[in-house]
Amino acid sequence: MKNLGVLLVAVLSFISCKNTDKSSDELAKEATIDSIKMEMEKQRIIDSVQRAEQEKVVYVNQNTTTTTERKGWSNTAKGAVIGAGVGAATGPIVSKKKGEGAIIGGLAGAGIGAGTGAIIDGKKK
Repeated sequence: MKNLGVLLVAVLSFISCKNTDKSSDELAKEATIDSIKMEMEKQRIIDSVQRAEQEKVVYVNQNTTTTTERKGWSNTAKGAVIGAGVGAATGPIVSKKKGEGAIIGGLAGAGIGAGTGAIIDGKKK
């Protein structure tokens, strides 16, 4: 009976000590594959964003194809919007009448920003 007990303990020890984890080589391969998949996914996202930016609108008119590219905002428009935002935010801080200060600041900022943007547009041409 003692021999059977010792044999049972020996078998259980052997089974429990068996390494069932993956080897370091297999783990390294999986890590490499995962990092490659992650980089491929990043590149796919970047490519889709670039494609969306480069898309062109095509109009077909009686066998004539016209390609029109979208134009971005001019510097005048950007300056007006930025100036209006800054002026509207600064106006209530400076003025005692908060609403009136925001309106006057927004208008003044839009004017100054549009003027600055127009100057920059003029220099680019």
